[in-house]
Amino acid sequence: MLTVEQARERVEDIVARARTAGADAADAVLIADQSLSVSVRMAALEDVERSESAELGLRVFSGKRSASVSTSDLSSESLDVLAERALAMAREAPEDPWAGLAPEARLLHGAIPQLDLDDGGEATPQALRDRALAAEDAARAVPGVTNSEGGGASAARSVTAIATSHGFAGAYAVSSHMVSASVLAGEGEGKERDHAWHSARHAAALESAEAIGRQAGERAVARLGPAKIASGTMPVVFDRRVAGGILGHLVGAIAGASIARKTSFLLDALGKEIFAKGITIVDDPLRPRGLRSRPFDGEGLPVSELRLIDDGVLTSWLLESASARQLRLEPTGHAVRGVGGAPGAGPSNLYMEAGNESFAALIGAIDHGLYVTELIGQGVNGVTGDYSRGAAGYLIEKGELTRPVSEVTIASNLKDMFRALTPANDLEFRYGINAPTLRIDGMMVAGD
Repeated sequence: MLTVEQARERVEDIVARARTAGADAADAVLIADQSLSVSVRMAALEDVERSESAELGLRVFSGKRSASVSTSDLSSESLDVLAERALAMAREAPEDPWAGLAPEARLLHGAIPQLDLDDGGEATPQALRDRALAAEDAARAVPGVTNSEGGGASAARSVTAIATSHGFAGAYAVSSHMVSASVLAGEGEGKERDHAWHSARHAAALESAEAIGRQAGERAVARLGPAKIASGTMPVVFDRRVAGGILGHLVGAIAGASIARKTSFLLDALGKEIFAKGITIVDDPLRPRGLRSRPFDGEGLPVSELRLIDDGVLTSWLLESASARQLRLEPTGHAVRGVGGAPGAGPSNLYMEAGNESFAALIGAIDHGLYVTELIGQGVNGVTGDYSRGAAGYLIEKGELTRPVSEVTIASNLKDMFRALTPANDLEFRYGINAPTLRIDGMMVAGD
């Protein structure tokens, strides 16, 4: 796989070729990665996969016209052809008044932040097989588990490099490690499935395979014998496994493209209180070893921590340069991109700060409600904010979790959900988007 230095040299080279070919401006991104994964089932090796790839994307500008091309052929001859082809395409493209590189004065200069994202380790198939087996063995050892969908372990490493024709070139490497298990409990038509997994930048920070396996097995057994629940309006509590999805819907509504196209239910919400007072949501791209950390954004701009929601108030959109120009604002350092097409906007390590109530207190005051551990389907309307999704979890009765529940639908509107939301004090940084346990009062639950 390419080194960080080699990747940076490749994107600088293709940008120079594009300029030589006649492009007014250009930028390029290269993503090189390698991965190794092992899966097992019923204590037997099921699959070993290894992959390695490198792909380069080039975007060129001819006035206000632009085009993007990509290739996995990094030979010198291919890159010359790529630059010429991209320029020819750009000259035939329609004009876009908002197209262009990021503002030159805003580019990251100087040293790239060091975020400890790459542990530099090399995983072996044997080590990953042992980890996958340990996870599945621990899951199958839980009383009540009757079958397995398998255990898995993987290790990967990637290098990302970006260069622009107006003065930026940078690259960085990240590693990732993962372990998982998925099992079934019960017999016949009464079987229930659940899983557990953990991912970390450094192998040393990965939770033990045995702990992940036990968690998967215990979750599956706990879901046996689901009860029916009567339809009605009630408090719904979102487990941390699914609570981050609420923040994900916020992100979609405040991304620059949604605002510029006027397709967001939060179109007029900037500077307004959309959550209860005390709620803070932070995007932190510079978290050491963060699963979505990055030292610069997809256009070469510096990144920094940003309170998107401060004491309940929406403080900023997520803007890449194109949508920022359209809105007559400045980009926020949230450009994200792959090797094809123009950058979009997205968060990094997004999280909601912990509240003041314990988990026990959060559910303790609920006489009748639903605790959700799984969400099904994509029934969210980003234009209206209407929310309707399938769910499974546990009934809350007189402040206690009691019987498992499945095949229900929860519904509301995201504006109402944001305002009615109360976070517990149990935040942990486990995913790319993290939230504590969340209680939302007044949701519709459709059961029997």
